[in-house]
Amino acid sequence: MRSRLRTGLLLAIGLLYVLSVPWYRSGGGEPKLLLGLPDWVAVALGCYVGVALLNAVAWLLTELPDEGAGGGAPERESE
Repeated sequence: MRSRLRTGLLLAIGLLYVLSVPWYRSGGGEPKLLLGLPDWVAVALGCYVGVALLNAVAWLLTELPDEGAGGGAPERESE
């Protein structure tokens, strides 16, 4: 279940990156202002905030192996 949810989140992140590119705009038109920013900038910033949030959730769902079980750097012996 966690693996499917994580995969879905990663796909949503990819979709947000695609949506953040202003390919949908027609050239030469007067941009509308949203929150004092051109509309394409506001959309891109919104997508990047969404990516950051979804990425945080995806990392919370990721299980990392325990480093205390023989992994990691070897311990140094004191002299």
